[in-house]
Amino acid sequence: MFTGIVAGKGKITAKRTVGGGVGLDITSEVELPDPEEGESIAINGVCLTAYNIRGRSFSADVSPETLSRSVLRFLGPGDRVNLERALRLSDRLGGHLVSGHVDCVALVTGKKPMGDYTLFSFSFPHQYDRYIIEKGSITINGVSLTVNSVNNGHFEVSIIPHTLMVTTLGELKIGSKVNIEVDIIGKYVEKMLAPKGHYEQGTGEEDRINQAFLAQHGFM
Repeated sequence: MFTGIVAGKGKITAKRTVGGGVGLDITSEVELPDPEEGESIAINGVCLTAYNIRGRSFSADVSPETLSRSVLRFLGPGDRVNLERALRLSDRLGGHLVSGHVDCVALVTGKKPMGDYTLFSFSFPHQYDRYIIEKGSITINGVSLTVNSVNNGHFEVSIIPHTLMVTTLGELKIGSKVNIEVDIIGKYVEKMLAPKGHYEQGTGEEDRINQAFLAQHGFM
């Protein structure tokens, strides 16, 4: 798990074919203290397994499924990425719970200054609209952000100067593609409240949390 609080930026130094996926060599701009071979590192919000760690450099393989879901398929040597190491149980949870499993790719449709902030607009696949709510959390290229507004496949976020400086979000332009991970809690709640038979899980209505259960126990 991650928090969406990016530790720093890195640069892809090599990209090679590995089976049906790709292998990336990455050099971090920040130290990687106490590295562990096989640890999880989020690269632009994608949880990958780091190996061959050498000081600030490491390698990671990207599966075909991950390539199909994320912007990593478009990146190559020289491109910069956001990096975050996995959360320790003793760490501060400064952003929100992020799994590192990207849901979809969104497109930057607007970028304009708003005082000290920069307002970004994005378009995304309509099927994820129900998971994005005003003032809720969203992860963009691995960065935890708060949604300003959302409507019919579009949402906006305001980003402070510090975030633009320490992450690659400041390099985004209209037309740029980004990784999106919606708040994982919404997906679990949706599945638990889905009508019987909508998912192939569960053995009976009494085994599920649904609207009747919530009302009976004073949650509605």
